[in-house]
Parts: sequence; C-alpha cells; structure tokens
Amino acid sequence: MTTPSYQCPTADGDRFIRNDVVADAHNAAKVRDEFATWLRASGDLDRVRFSDVVLAANEALANTAEFAYLHNGGPGTIDLEAIRAGDTLTITIADQGRWRESTPATQSRSRGRGIPLMRALADHVTIDSSALGTTVCLRFEQFHAARQDDADFVVG
Repeated sequence: MTTPSYQCPTADGDRFIRNDVVADAHNAAKVRDEFATWLRASGDLDRVRFSDVVLAANEALANTAEFAYLHNGGPGTIDLEAIRAGDTLTITIADQGRWRESTPATQSRSRGRGIPLMRALADHVTIDSSALGTTVCLRFEQFHAARQDDADFVVG
C-alpha cells in the first residue's frame, strides 16, 4: 500500500541527517536515539507529542531494518532526514530495498501495526515505493522552536 508523495520542504530550517546507516535493528535504534536527542534540543514539544514523533520515526526505521532488504542477501542502508521549517517538522526515512506487500500468508495477528500507528501519530504520512526503494515521509504540524528554559527537558 503506497500513497503519492508531496514535496518535503527544502527550506533552511534546522536539520537532522543520517545517511547510509546500515539497516539493522541496532543501528535503527541508535539513529532513533540520536534523533530523539536532536528533537529535544530543537522543539518545545510536550512529552506526549515528543513521544508521538519519536515513535512514528521509530516505526519507519524498524520497518526498513526488518523488511526492506530481506531479499537482497545482505543489509542495505537507511537514510533519515528531519527538517524543521517554521512550525512544521518533516521526517523522511528512505531505503533502496524492496517493498513487502502484506498477504494473508504473511499477516499476523500480532504484527502489521506500524503503518497504521504512523498514520495515527503524524499529521500527514506518505509512503512511496518503487524499484529504487521506499520513502516514508512523516509531517508534524505545530512544531515550535526551542525556548531557552526548555533546554533541560529530559524524557524518562
């Protein structure tokens, strides 16, 4: 299931970029943690919204690490870019692997919740898949610049 893409902003906002990360569970978790650290420093989100953003990004990272390169004979890479432009945060997670369509044989009662979760958490979600790979774009509105007094915000 894919949807057409909309343009991700290219404005000169704050950016978080990790390219050519080996697509495995360990590295996906590491990128998620680095992204969460950047997010804490770049926005005055309340704890619930912060958790929503990190969880949605984590689902896209985890899907890439687990599924994108199943049929390639080895790990591929993940790219993550987050751009804050005004009150909008756009997160793009891309791979060069193959999209895995869900079939009744591959569906599980305990699996398959990642994409619906991303759609519930983000304000806008697009998923583009082609022979060149898959790109997930998550957009969050009402993302504000960090305030000085929020510098000590710690989740946990």
